[in-house]
Amino acid sequence: MIPPRRLRPFSVATATLALACSSGAHAAATGEETPTVVQQSGTSPTTSAGKARAAATTTTPHDTASRDAAAQEDASGIISDHRHDYTTVTASPMNALKQSVGLSRMPHDAMHTPQSINVVPQVLMQQQNVKSLDEALKNVPGITASVGEGEGGMAGDQFLIRGFQAQNDIYENGLRDFGVYTRDSFDYDHVSVIKGPSSEVFGNGTTGGAINIVTKSPQLGNFYQANFSGGSGSYYRGTLDINQQLTNSIAFRLTGMGNENNVVGRDYIYSHRWGIAPSIAFGLGKKVSFVLEYFHQNDNRIPDYGVPVVYKPGAAVGLPATEYGVKRTNWYGTTYDQDNTSDDMITGRLTAKVSPILTLYNDMRGGIYHRYFSASQEACSSMAAGTTAYNNNLINGGVPSATCNADLFSANPAAAQVARNGGVGGPEPYRQSDWSIQDVFSGIARFRTGRIRHEIIGGFDIEYVTDHRQNYAYGSNRPSTSLLSPSMYVPGLTLGDCNQYPDRLVNISGVGKKCYKDSDALDVGFFLSDQVWLTDYLSVKAGFRWDNWNSHYSATGGDTAKYPDVHYGQDETTFNPSVSVMYTPRSNLMVYFNWSQSTTPLSMYVTNSSEPMNAKNQSAAPERSSLYEIGAKYSAFHDRIGMTAALFRLDKSNSIQTDPSTGDISATSDQERNQGLELSISGNILPNWMFYGTYALYDPTITKAGSASSKQGGQIQYVPHNQATAWTSYEIAPRRPWNMTIGGGLTWRQGVWLDQANTARAPATVEFDAMVSHRFNNHWKVAMNGYNLDNRLNYGSLFSNRVTPSIGRSFLFNLSAQY
Repeated sequence: MIPPRRLRPFSVATATLALACSSGAHAAATGEETPTVVQQSGTSPTTSAGKARAAATTTTPHDTASRDAAAQEDASGIISDHRHDYTTVTASPMNALKQSVGLSRMPHDAMHTPQSINVVPQVLMQQQNVKSLDEALKNVPGITASVGEGEGGMAGDQFLIRGFQAQNDIYENGLRDFGVYTRDSFDYDHVSVIKGPSSEVFGNGTTGGAINIVTKSPQLGNFYQANFSGGSGSYYRGTLDINQQLTNSIAFRLTGMGNENNVVGRDYIYSHRWGIAPSIAFGLGKKVSFVLEYFHQNDNRIPDYGVPVVYKPGAAVGLPATEYGVKRTNWYGTTYDQDNTSDDMITGRLTAKVSPILTLYNDMRGGIYHRYFSASQEACSSMAAGTTAYNNNLINGGVPSATCNADLFSANPAAAQVARNGGVGGPEPYRQSDWSIQDVFSGIARFRTGRIRHEIIGGFDIEYVTDHRQNYAYGSNRPSTSLLSPSMYVPGLTLGDCNQYPDRLVNISGVGKKCYKDSDALDVGFFLSDQVWLTDYLSVKAGFRWDNWNSHYSATGGDTAKYPDVHYGQDETTFNPSVSVMYTPRSNLMVYFNWSQSTTPLSMYVTNSSEPMNAKNQSAAPERSSLYEIGAKYSAFHDRIGMTAALFRLDKSNSIQTDPSTGDISATSDQERNQGLELSISGNILPNWMFYGTYALYDPTITKAGSASSKQGGQIQYVPHNQATAWTSYEIAPRRPWNMTIGGGLTWRQGVWLDQANTARAPATVEFDAMVSHRFNNHWKVAMNGYNLDNRLNYGSLFSNRVTPSIGRSFLFNLSAQY
């Protein structure tokens, strides 16, 4: 037996580590003053309540000469009329429009970027006690989570934006994070979700959009913060955030995390993880600055493939088994299941203001990712005559799940048995090692040609990623287990390498039973855009990105006489344009139109997908999507509240799909369209009253069914018609000994289809959360958070034939200190 390597996390029982109000984003340095002072969250260790009160602070009116001079160019490079702005204020930290997007290639804040952008600010994550990227993104409409399908199972953070895969579209400070792991939020300043195709900025991918994490960076000044949490599900967590100024332009910052928890409402599921992220900045406040960051996270967790979808006799639509009385706590894995990851990234970010009109950036990252993954993928069905029974599911000549569905609704439901080997006889265990490197060089030039102003952004992007997998196999089938009362114990099961059990490796169509799988890809891209101000208030931006994507895939080893080694490759050249028109009559108002395109080669998911290519699809054309969007953004009441509205239409052709039965990844001729309305509001309604809310209305339609597994005119899987989030908090008696902050929120997602044929459905999600906190003084705070207060059965991660129940009712106590 090959014992899986375990990663040993340290205990957090003695940790007093911390949650932070962190640093500003990596944005363009313009050197110009802005008439409205914007205080980013994390610029000092002041309290969020204090920042909220500052948001309502005003000064005396300017004199007439000052007002007449207020039509000027602000820090975003926008000329706007301020002659009616008689007050100077500090923006609310909850106003998402005042947050930077967080990358040099998109230098403006969300307010002046002509695209639908949802920002999850630091103060919101603090109040909700957010602990992972998944929890942060619950505040963003149009985001759903999926653990992955097919042989190998992807797990880790796998998100869909507006119903389209974003598994390779997670960025950190503008650079790709190629790792397949569950990301902890201990080092987050804020999170931006850029909606719609964005290949002109990010390169291939971004069909639905991109997720950009802005991390905590060193800043001038000293502060020290620590946090400890404990609560339901044996939850123990500590975080630390230390910022130390070393000289007048050098600062060091250290964040750390230790976390141990079970999952309330799910049997046997846990996560034991720790992480550390030191960083140092040189040249703060100077024309040339450099930030060097290191990140490490270890995680030892149990993968959760949820509960199967079942079909009640006579019903055309399948529902999760838990909707028919199966316990939400049931987990169908074995003692062999685990997902152990070790992830390291080192990043350098250089900013150089060469002249008043030119600023240069160079961002580079190297990453090394290790993972051992073993999961059980349950199957419960009533197989029709002639249905293929995969060999690894056969036990004593039969498939135990073949009568599972019928047995559940019979007079003896206890007879229902679930197979755990998956639709393709997998996923079987594997060990994965990846490394990647990326360098993005860019420049921003602002100048005039006569009366016309320009902002030109250009540069190149080079990235290389490689993935090596070694497959393992069990010496015998994992036996079935009861649907109603599953057992994780499998006596006598042995695990060996591919040389011991070559005939028991997963058999993938077009590849066979192979021991090793190796993938690599090199992408070279060039991008250029020019924003031209035709008048002081009207501008047009046009840009493009050219990419050459060259990838290779090999499957080797095993029984090569029966299954010869295979080698495939793709060489794709893509061109993605973007055009925007912006009308900005005032610095706090913008109306825009955006058209953009993106492409996704079939072999894009080198580290995420276990089989990116085969002989049939290696020549397939890339998936292509187009966005048409018109929207408005308004920062009201002197930047206390930000409001957005956007109407969009997103068309996708040559859709990439994974067959849940065979695991095949293929480019179909499906055409899909998602169109709708998105609204958001965030900020301070009153000095002590914060609010953050979003709403999305979608019309997701399969406009052309190019495969038998899709329904013509049906609804795109995983995309709800309606989705909304809301969070509000109010501080009572600030600066008084009896002060208290109370808050609460709602997350709602309408029911969604789980497959393109619209035959399986997940019910609506409704979750009520709340918090209460008290400050003893300027340094100490206690808080209590409650999640899913009505203990509703919700579903988080979605699959085509399974769903994962979300966390049950739980409470988390928090003690924090800051100096």
